[in-house]
Amino acid sequence: MNKPLVIREASAFVYRCPLETPVETSFGTMSDRPMVVVRVTDEDGHHGWGEIWCNFPMVGAEHRARLVSSVFRPLLLQQRYESPQHAFDHLQASTRVLMLQCAEPGPFAQCLAGIDLALWDLCARREQQPLWRYLGGASDRISVYASGLNPTEPERLARKMADQGFTRFKLKIGFGSQRDRTNLLALRDTLGDDASLMVDVNQGWDLQQAREQLPALEDLNLKWIEEPLLSTAPWQEWKALAELTDIPLAAGENLMGEERFQQGIDSGALAIVQPDAAKWGGISRGLPLAKMIMQAGLGYFPHYLGGGVGLLASGHLLASAGGEGALEIDSNPNPLRGDLAGPLGQIERGTAHLGESPGIGSLDGLESLTSYLVKEF
Repeated sequence: MNKPLVIREASAFVYRCPLETPVETSFGTMSDRPMVVVRVTDEDGHHGWGEIWCNFPMVGAEHRARLVSSVFRPLLLQQRYESPQHAFDHLQASTRVLMLQCAEPGPFAQCLAGIDLALWDLCARREQQPLWRYLGGASDRISVYASGLNPTEPERLARKMADQGFTRFKLKIGFGSQRDRTNLLALRDTLGDDASLMVDVNQGWDLQQAREQLPALEDLNLKWIEEPLLSTAPWQEWKALAELTDIPLAAGENLMGEERFQQGIDSGALAIVQPDAAKWGGISRGLPLAKMIMQAGLGYFPHYLGGGVGLLASGHLLASAGGEGALEIDSNPNPLRGDLAGPLGQIERGTAHLGESPGIGSLDGLESLTSYLVKEF
């Protein structure tokens, strides 16, 4: 049995990196890239690192860091936990009423997820094991795909990613059928017939709009269409849409809680399920969910769009779960990701190896990011 956890310190760090090229989605534009990193330290001085989802709204990073320091840290410190799952249960139960009182289930869940990632990283580092092996994985090899292709000349960035070894690519759509189709044709012409193409609507359509837009996509050999509807749309609408198209439907980054994921799995509408471990569940809930998804015969493709700490954790989670899924890696330049990604910066034929370093791997790259550090909480 592994040694229990006694945490004596927990800190949150807010980073911001300005963007030369804003990231466009159907619902808004990101003018900078934020990152909230959590560091936990146990009674023996071992560290663990996690990351909290904080892309929107633009002021959300500081808010989440303050939640960690004001709400979660007092609950976490000097408690004795038998495991990260035990800590997750305690923190979730202790904040349930306050979460409802504040009407902020998302930010609370994201903070809890980031803390959970840090606790698992700490445990693996303490045992001198890579996190993928500590979690029971059989191999450090994972598949990856290039994400975040914007609607303005996406073929240029896609070509760069292909030259780096990527074979799968996801385009943001929802900008009008003509523009979407033109972009997809340009990607196919640039990447060739063997490349896998996916699209992400970012919840940009209702059911009627989806019906109108789908015909322009049917002949493009897409591997999936992501979030064509609101994540809160009734599952019968998702099922109705699935029956209208041969393109597999994907969702999950904006689902929260075991019940909602179970409903999505049981709906028969989804072929691909995409939980985000920095947004809900961390590893304590994320690993059982990944196994449940695969046991249902669906594809487990973890969502991720943030800094390098959460990306590495998501890769180790995928490796530990196994299966045929692939990890999302943002294509857009971002030192908060790139300087920390380590082995995930080396892609060959659409795959990467996570390596044997303890935990999620070396985070020495944090030293080069001090110019982007806004505040420590």
